[in-house]
Amino acid sequence: MGAVSSLVLSGPAAAANAPQPCLKLVFNRYCLGGDVNALAQQQPPALRQDQGERVALIYYEGRDRVYVLAWRGAIYKVLRDHRIASKLHYEDLYQILRSKYGEGEDRSSFPADAVTPGRKQIAIRRGEGRAVHVWDGGAGWHVELSWTRETGLALAYIADALDEQQAAAMESGY
Repeated sequence: MGAVSSLVLSGPAAAANAPQPCLKLVFNRYCLGGDVNALAQQQPPALRQDQGERVALIYYEGRDRVYVLAWRGAIYKVLRDHRIASKLHYEDLYQILRSKYGEGEDRSSFPADAVTPGRKQIAIRRGEGRAVHVWDGGAGWHVELSWTRETGLALAYIADALDEQQAAAMESGY
């Protein structure tokens, strides 16, 4: 099996999954689509977690945490976990992203009775609702601003093709 794995990873599939040029420089530090090992050498993380072909680098930036997620050496997601999760902070980030990327798409979901901002915030805190807004970067990546009970307030930049490949690998058991 080891010989088969190395054969598979040394052929054309390895070239397809090798780190690509930078799709988007995120937070002025992290290269979406870039080489996770090169990043870890240049900017040692506070914590590194390896799980098979997946790597997570965790950086602390003030009160926030930045997660750099990679699959087969290529960075497919950079997520900033904002420690302060409030409607005001969400709205501030939303306005910045909207001015930079346009309208985007609202993918929020709330219970029918959560029509006011206060009710929506309560629904999020109870785990019954979620605020999510997505913008297409137009160059193989997109941005997601989300506020959920599980993840809190998070801003993620995601490489579309790499994210799809790693998700398909997860489903197939690789």
